[in-house]
Amino acid sequence: MTQNPDPNPDPSQDDLLSSEQQQQQPESLSIDTRVEQAWAHWKKLGKPKYIVAPMVDNSELPFRLLCQKYGAQAAYTPMLHSRVFTETEKYRNQEFTTCKEDRPLFVQFCANDPDTLLEAAKRVQPYCDYVDINLGCPQRIAKRGNYGAFLMDNLPLVKSLVEKLAQNLTVPVSCKIRIFPNLQDTLNYAKMLEEAGCSLLAVHGRTRDEKDGKKFRADWGAIKEVREALRIPVLANGNVRCVEDVDECIRETGVEGVLSAETLLENPAAFAGFRTAEWAKEEGYVDGGLDQGDLVVEYLKLCEKHPVPWRMIRSHVHKMLGDWFRVHPQVREEFNAQNILTFEFLYGLVDQLKELGGRVPLYKKRKIDTPQSP
Repeated sequence: MTQNPDPNPDPSQDDLLSSEQQQQQPESLSIDTRVEQAWAHWKKLGKPKYIVAPMVDNSELPFRLLCQKYGAQAAYTPMLHSRVFTETEKYRNQEFTTCKEDRPLFVQFCANDPDTLLEAAKRVQPYCDYVDINLGCPQRIAKRGNYGAFLMDNLPLVKSLVEKLAQNLTVPVSCKIRIFPNLQDTLNYAKMLEEAGCSLLAVHGRTRDEKDGKKFRADWGAIKEVREALRIPVLANGNVRCVEDVDECIRETGVEGVLSAETLLENPAAFAGFRTAEWAKEEGYVDGGLDQGDLVVEYLKLCEKHPVPWRMIRSHVHKMLGDWFRVHPQVREEFNAQNILTFEFLYGLVDQLKELGGRVPLYKKRKIDTPQSP
């Protein structure tokens, strides 16, 4: 059952909070103790390696659960606007839903006011494993709102945001950042966050100006330097097209886990070893018995169980069926022309694509049978 979290959790929900989460507040703890607790919490969560990145309008509950079925071990919510979250009940109920299976969970906020951020964070802390601060959004809306990656121009404010949460929450604080053009600036930034009370840092290996992930490769070298400079767990973001890229990234950078965004939007089964045709050109990849139409049907069933705004559903269907729409553009036109979506229409759309033929499968590496020892 989907939860629309109560902003004032009943005391009976205290069992949702782990003993680590109810620990002494970090303001009175030494850096050594805070680092020790950061690692204890990470290990308690099972040290997740495959993680769904935060995506505005796209990493909502049904999609998180779909990715979890296919190998994701943790996930972020979409970025939530802390001020709107505190002020608007409708926004809270629509934009943040969860359920008991939805763990480990990072709830991400954008903010530029420590008190407002804390008020928002306190509403969600019983339902998550980290409260995350978005320090990496590079879009113009973040510039206008003075949040995300544009707080890189005001590091004292960033420090105050982290300290406010670290000193007042019962769950750990995490941050997601982009790198500076200068490596030393990035390292100084990361160390400042750690000292302020950040318990886990996710590093997107592109600068604020490198918005196009297809045009700019993420700098794994910079992520490696951050990992070696910090004592808390570090995650990497960028250049993940398939599950093998996760393993390569961990080998090259030493991080604890890897976030994926765009790849999962097209192929939510990527962490389970499935690839789209674009990334399955190597020898040994065969039809995996699954296609994006199957994934859309699974996603829609999850949406019926855990309702979300239709704009999110439309976006996911468009991305997951992109390869099919290229084969049958007339179906894409029919989809785009549908102003009001229904589940009946969307299930029918998938059936229509399958009836038209030209199946677009996901691929998986062929299993090689090894001879049994006599």
